[in-house]
Amino acid sequence: MRFILFLRSLLFFVLMTVLTVIWAAVCLLAAPLPYAKRYYWTSRWNVAVIWMAKAICGIRYRVKGLENLPDAPVILLSKHQSAWETIFYLMYMPRPLVYVFKKELTYVPFFGWGIALLRMIPIDRSKGRDAFAQVVEHGRKRLADGQWVIMFPEGTRIPVGQKGKYKHGGARLAVETGTAVVPIAVNAGECWPKNSFIKRPGVITVSIGAPISPEGLDAADLTLQVENWIESEMRVISPAAYRNQAGHVGKRSGRKVS
Repeated sequence: MRFILFLRSLLFFVLMTVLTVIWAAVCLLAAPLPYAKRYYWTSRWNVAVIWMAKAICGIRYRVKGLENLPDAPVILLSKHQSAWETIFYLMYMPRPLVYVFKKELTYVPFFGWGIALLRMIPIDRSKGRDAFAQVVEHGRKRLADGQWVIMFPEGTRIPVGQKGKYKHGGARLAVETGTAVVPIAVNAGECWPKNSFIKRPGVITVSIGAPISPEGLDAADLTLQVENWIESEMRVISPAAYRNQAGHVGKRSGRKVS
C-alpha cells in the first residue's frame, strides 16, 4: 500500500513540477493584461494542482461555513498545516487574495516568478517594525480595492494535532484598518503532511467561521478570539488528532474551549 502511495505521490510531484515550469511562462505572457485577467490566468495553476491532487492522490475536500464569507473586504486568518491550503484558497475564494509572505519566496524559480506578478505583500522579516508598516500600507490599499488579505497567524505549517504560537500581525492589520477578520480551520495536514513526500487520500475539511469585528478590541484580544475559534473547531473537524488532549485554553482570558 505504501509503495502505491509513493508511486501516486511521485506522479503528482512530476506533473506538478512540469506544470509549474510551463505555467511560469504563461504568467509572464499574461503580465501585460489587466490585473483581473492576470490573476485569473495565474490561478489556473492552482485549479490544476488541486484537481491533480484529487485525481492522482485521492485528496478531496469539503467546505463548511461558506455563507460566513461577506460581500466586503475582510482579512482571512487561517490554520496552517500544509501547502495544500495556500494553493486551494487562491483558486476557491470569491475575491482576489493578497498573501503576506516572506520576500525570499519570490526568488524561487518559476513558482516565485508567478507570484511576483501578483499584488501580494512580500515582507523582509529582518526589518521588524518597518516590515509591519509595509504590511499596513499595502494591506490598506488592497482592502480598499476590494481584495481580501490572507495571513496564517501561526506563521508556519504546524503538524496535525499541534498548535503554534498565534502572532498578532493579522489582528493588528485588522485593528489598524477597521476590517473584520474571518477565522478558518483546515485539516489539510492529514492528507498532505508538512515536509512529507507522501500524499494520503482522504477528505480535507475547510471550516469558515463567522466574521469577527475588531471594534473595541486590541490586537491581542482579537487574536485570542481567532485562536480560540480555530483551535476549538480543529477538535470538531479532526477529533482523532486531539483525542488524548485537554481542551484548548485561551492564555489571556483563561477560558476553556472544549
